[in-house]
Amino acid sequence: MISLTDTQKIGMGLAGFGMFFLFFGMILFFDNARLAIGNVLFVAGLAFAIGLESTFRFFFQKHKMKATGFFLGGVLIVLIGWPLIGMILEIYGFFLLFRGFFPVVVGFIRRVPVLGYILNLSGISSLADKAGESNNMV
Repeated sequence: MISLTDTQKIGMGLAGFGMFFLFFGMILFFDNARLAIGNVLFVAGLAFAIGLESTFRFFFQKHKMKATGFFLGGVLIVLIGWPLIGMILEIYGFFLLFRGFFPVVVGFIRRVPVLGYILNLSGISSLADKAGESNNMV
């Protein structure tokens, strides 16, 4: 079992609440306030979970500058008040930033009993294979 410090537990909680608010804000027709709260909570949770220095290094690696620009630009545009455009930019930046984690996530989900069966269905299997074949690790 992985032991987490209290700060890391707080970070995981903040990131989880951030994802919830982002999802809830998109369901409620891109509600500006919920999306802004979700963005702030997610970024703060990431900083708490892995530390400020590691967060800074993760976002500002030379090969991830384009992805960071899209992600943080999307956050800024959501905070300004254009949620649809901001979320499009943010989602694109998120996929560019975290694409190195997708093979790990797909491999984990394939081992979960019900979800693994769903990922092995014919149409979904090819999409999961494409997501899981990324050789661009973090």
